[in-house]
Amino acid sequence: MLYSVIALMLAFWFVGLFMHIGGSWIHTLLALALVVFVYDLLGGRQRA
Repeated sequence: MLYSVIALMLAFWFVGLFMHIGGSWIHTLLALALVVFVYDLLGGRQRA
């Protein structure tokens, strides 16, 4: 589920980057996606 959210944020970032919409909010989405990804990596959760 977490990776789905990251994928959606990255997709929105790509669309916003190439369509020139959203301004700085587009880069905020990228930063947020990276923070969530790093948090998941460092969290060390056990996968079932």
